[in-house]
Amino acid sequence: MTAGTTPPAAPEIVLSVRGLTIELPTGMERRHAVEDVSFDLHRGQILCVVGESGSGKSVTASTMLGLLPKAMKTSAGSIKLEEREIVGMGAEALRSLRGRVVSMIFQDPLSALNPLMTVGAQIDEVMASHGVGTRVSRKERAMELLIEVGLPEPELMYHQYPFRLSGGQRQRVMIAMALALEPAILIADEPTTALDVTTQAQILKLIRDIQRRKGMSVMFITHDFGVVAEIADSVVVMEKGHVVEQCSAAQVLKAPTHPYTQRLIAAVPHLRSGNRVQDGTATTEPVLQVKNLVKTYASGSVFFGTRRVVPAVQDVSFNVARGSTLGVVGESGSGKSSLGRLLIKLMAADSGQILFEGQDMAALSESEFRAIRPKIQMIFQDPFASLNPRMTVGTILTVGPIAHGMPAGQAREEARAMLTLVGLDPGAFGRYPHEFSGGQRQRIGIARALMFKPKLLVADEAVSALDVSIQAQILELLDRIQRETGVSMIFITHDLRVASQICDDIVVMHKGKIVEQGPPSQIFTNARSAYTRELVAAIPGESARAPEPEPAEVV
Repeated sequence: MTAGTTPPAAPEIVLSVRGLTIELPTGMERRHAVEDVSFDLHRGQILCVVGESGSGKSVTASTMLGLLPKAMKTSAGSIKLEEREIVGMGAEALRSLRGRVVSMIFQDPLSALNPLMTVGAQIDEVMASHGVGTRVSRKERAMELLIEVGLPEPELMYHQYPFRLSGGQRQRVMIAMALALEPAILIADEPTTALDVTTQAQILKLIRDIQRRKGMSVMFITHDFGVVAEIADSVVVMEKGHVVEQCSAAQVLKAPTHPYTQRLIAAVPHLRSGNRVQDGTATTEPVLQVKNLVKTYASGSVFFGTRRVVPAVQDVSFNVARGSTLGVVGESGSGKSSLGRLLIKLMAADSGQILFEGQDMAALSESEFRAIRPKIQMIFQDPFASLNPRMTVGTILTVGPIAHGMPAGQAREEARAMLTLVGLDPGAFGRYPHEFSGGQRQRIGIARALMFKPKLLVADEAVSALDVSIQAQILELLDRIQRETGVSMIFITHDLRVASQICDDIVVMHKGKIVEQGPPSQIFTNARSAYTRELVAAIPGESARAPEPEPAEVV
């Protein structure tokens, strides 16, 4: 710096957290949800707070809006929003800040939006609660916001209910509500975790563009370093309630110093260009053959002119070889989950064949299919919703086999062995689902599916909502189980990075149709379909990376 020049001004701090400590209820696995946490958010910047479930990310964000559960309490520290002290502030004062000074985008928009109110009414409510504008002016502002967040047909969208929208559209509605009063600070709590890659890319671009245009400060909570690479200016890494590293995004991505940060980055799945290495368990013999499968959803009334027909699965055909994994990828609404439900006969196909070991399951009645059902099992996306909260893990694992004729003693013995196989302590047998973490619950779901010794597993978004480190563990577990048991898998996912790690062949679906099918080496490096190329280009954090090579296939 030359003599006489003015040093650049330090960036203005809009959010300052100092020594924040929040106590957990007595009897929890640790004493504090967060302990002695300190960091700053500067005006006009995006700060990413990264860590696994239980690291304290969401608790910290909830405290800033006065949304901390009553069972927790702030025992020490300070949170200042534009010089206003939040800790100890009264409920009325906090309410006046929410939406106007600081707003939040929640992880699950379907549960955060009121199912009984239209989209327009919910955006209007944000403004009306602060006494802003008239009914007419608020509607005009809501329409502007719907256009700004990229929702189609805003006039129609204004009168829609949340359940009629896709996941990406609901997330855009949440963003519109958060922006209604143009807050200085936007907190985004895992807003893209369960979205497909193209929708995720759109939401990230939308948040980044709005932040730059309005000069907002954004605190973005995530467990995905791919997202960090896309949007972050600075990063705070949290582990078990403590800040273990904070620096610029470039520094943490290129030269992380803390072992926990290094482990998190190492666990992020990256796109592999090669094919999966075979160990001899897979064969070319098909265990499942799907031929010309069709399923159409119809709703509304012809008489009232509201009839709506959606072709969910259109003329879909593929084979699954014994001992191999077929990936089914595509955006939300592409027909992936509908296909999975058809394959295990949770709903009936309109036409086509599903040949399992040569027998057409599509033509079987429910009573005829009952004998085959144990051979085809499903791992669901949300293990907490799919596990009965009133049953112990032992009952969950044994009730099905016992119903199919297995002696109770044998079922209990095999259940304990299965818990060990999936990496859980046999002592988990007598505990309930709520006593386990998300990754542990997913292991229970896998154990339940394997209790029948199935020949085919259908995994529907089985790792989409898990932390990257837990995700890596579950993928490794599925790979090991397949190599040990020879089970075939259909792996439904919107994350192409995950598909490249575990799949032998990949089917790409778009609007109910298969647009491309082939090995990972073709799909990810030499795609024939423009849609597939768009999916690959949308993967967060991969634009600057070359796909990871894979060892030559072993025959």
